[in-house]
Amino acid sequence: MAAAQYKHQSVKDYVAAKRRGDRATTDRIVREVTARFDTRTTDGSEAAELLDATMAVRFGEDL
Repeated sequence: MAAAQYKHQSVKDYVAAKRRGDRATTDRIVREVTARFDTRTTDGSEAAELLDATMAVRFGEDL
């Protein structure tokens, strides 16, 4: 799935960072999305989309 197909900016940023091989950024985004989910400041769709991206995009794909 291409980054443009994701709705949440955080997930688009995650996909771009993961393709670049930027582990610090991917880890930060996961922590931020998890915190929003844990505190119920999101409806869960962001976390679900992040999970899909995690499974669909290989780390360092653009290298």
